[in-house]
Amino acid sequence: MPGWLPSALPVLVRGGGLAAACTAHLLRRAGLGVITQPETRAPVPVIMLSDAALTMIRDVFGRPDLFADHHRITRRVVRWGANDPVDMPHGAYVIAESDLIAAFGIALMGELAGAEHGARPAPVQLLATVHAAPPFPAEAMLRFGQRRAMAAPVVLSADADRAAVHVEAVERGWLFLIPSGPATAWLLGVGGPVERLLEGSRLIAPLVDAVGQASPGFETAPRQLPRLAGPHWLACGMGAIAYDPICGDGTAQAVREAILASAVLTAIAEGGDREALSEHYHAMLTASLRRHMQLSGQFYATGGTGAWWQDQVAGLARGYDWTTAQLAQMPEPRYRLDGYRLIQRESAT
Repeated sequence: MPGWLPSALPVLVRGGGLAAACTAHLLRRAGLGVITQPETRAPVPVIMLSDAALTMIRDVFGRPDLFADHHRITRRVVRWGANDPVDMPHGAYVIAESDLIAAFGIALMGELAGAEHGARPAPVQLLATVHAAPPFPAEAMLRFGQRRAMAAPVVLSADADRAAVHVEAVERGWLFLIPSGPATAWLLGVGGPVERLLEGSRLIAPLVDAVGQASPGFETAPRQLPRLAGPHWLACGMGAIAYDPICGDGTAQAVREAILASAVLTAIAEGGDREALSEHYHAMLTASLRRHMQLSGQFYATGGTGAWWQDQVAGLARGYDWTTAQLAQMPEPRYRLDGYRLIQRESAT
């Protein structure tokens, strides 16, 4: 572990999710003081962690067996557009978000910013604040499309494969069936209520015997704050930049944001150029959203031909254009990640 940085001011980390927990943990590991201000929100019912995402989380926290006892997924079956279903290998674990947060709660403990939840931070000079929950010191969120989703517990039919997730495009949206145990599963419906979307389903509907009470609707279209960094703050987590679940990369992205945030702040604490490092942070996350919208745009362009699908493609195109314009105004990256640290490109070997 690197030595303590006695000259560095502490960092305030606001938020109660994975991005906040990872950031706080990595900052402490780098030798910085951390003050936490946990913020709670309603967790999503279930998360499917790919093997790659789980490997990254295990590495960050040094817990190689984390979640090894959870439900295992080995296959993905996809019926998209006019194509026949495609069956392919897929390695992942299914985890309740509440379990995910509980596993990392210790990272958000320690020196607290207030005696009670929601208390204002104690007046102390800070190196920076990491905002992993609203409110943010930035303009209103930019939203690239609009597609509400709902999640409902379901009873699987007797012959449904509990080790396979199923994804299906229908006329006005898409469905994602995620087994979470031998007798439990969750159905995500994007574009409308799950019962309505099931009416047009040929792949998933036969696998579902009953649908339970759906969760309140939530937005799944990509979105980002106009600025993700300022003079003395960084923003991360789903409240600051969010991915469409169609690519299944949201949890891994939260960890990548935390790694970059901690590397940027460590570099600032060591005397790096604060303005250049903050600009690098904003540019790298903006570029990541641009890549995501380019990839997810291909899915929405081939999922269907109706008005709903065309609207989603148009929203993603607006987002791609906005991120492209943002990046065109920024200099070439001056830094690169080497493990959990940033290195200036000109001095990297």
